[in-house]
Amino acid sequence: MAKDLDTKKNSPGNEDKADKKSKDKKPVKKKKGIVKYFKDARAEFKKVVWPTPKETTRNTIVVLVMCLLSAVVIFGLDSLFGLLNKIAFH
Repeated sequence: MAKDLDTKKNSPGNEDKADKKSKDKKPVKKKKGIVKYFKDARAEFKKVVWPTPKETTRNTIVVLVMCLLSAVVIFGLDSLFGLLNKIAFH
């Protein structure tokens, strides 16, 4: 019975899908070196959606405000823990 399965599997009408796909593909020429790198980089840059100057300004302001708020929170916590340390150990 195992022989029957092997002969069916290898018969011309029952090729694996992977075998068919690999036969259908034509060999692809591969560009080598730095030329391919720069062509691929250029193609990727064309896909980039660059922000407008207005969006850049708004995002910069948001980042600066968040940095400032974080600094104030960290300063406040540091001062609080310093005060508690001074009270507890002196």
